[in-house]
Amino acid sequence: MVPAYGQSPHLRECLESLRKQTRPSPVVICTSTPYEGLQALAEEFDARLVVHGPNAGIGRDWNYALGEARSDWVTLAHQDDIYLPEFAQASMDAAQRRRDASLVLTGYDELLADQVRSGTLMLGIKRLLLELGFLGRAAIATRGAKRRLLRLGCPVPCPAVTLRLPITTPFFREDLKVNLDWDAWLRMACLPGEFAYVRTKLMLHRIHSGSETSDAIEAGVRATEDLMVFRALWPEPVARLLARLYAVSYEKGAEPWTTS
Repeated sequence: MVPAYGQSPHLRECLESLRKQTRPSPVVICTSTPYEGLQALAEEFDARLVVHGPNAGIGRDWNYALGEARSDWVTLAHQDDIYLPEFAQASMDAAQRRRDASLVLTGYDELLADQVRSGTLMLGIKRLLLELGFLGRAAIATRGAKRRLLRLGCPVPCPAVTLRLPITTPFFREDLKVNLDWDAWLRMACLPGEFAYVRTKLMLHRIHSGSETSDAIEAGVRATEDLMVFRALWPEPVARLLARLYAVSYEKGAEPWTTS
């Protein structure tokens, strides 16, 4: 499922990467902001186009896309990102090995101005958080382990995640702009089902100034949502300290630890 917003210059490249998957899957483009030429682009890549409305934000777009899925597993493929050819096969292989999995995530690199970045400080921190959560294992099942994975931030990037269906809807909170995926994973952590981790880097997450995350940081929304999530995980003084550390990193121009 590709939730498309506006007229992204990267959508074609995303669709090309999905068409090159070694394990083909149906592709559906969902949008509340259609434009001339989108239907032709969908047809070019044998994708189904679904238009919905009104335009009510990222949470509504993601929830609608999930509702249109007609399979046992679904990936919300972000329109600006690129999926390496083995992404779908590796994700489904992990799902087959872990019969109780409710979520499969893969490793990823970042893409900045068409340059792949693999060894940045923030990517290193996110990978450290993943290892602290999984402790070398391929999957974690207990509530405590899944919440530990998410206690210091959200190293689980939404575009690298494949979810088992059906799921409770609406899955994403539509009043959030940035941390809706972090909030969703925390709620999933309290439910039965394993989180499975494929450490191979199988997608490229694009970083650019026009993203929803970048806009939200500038608006101060992310700091507010960070504090909200940390309060659900830590006593108030610790939550405020962690949120402040994040806020300082934004003020200094560092990339956020979380990855929406």
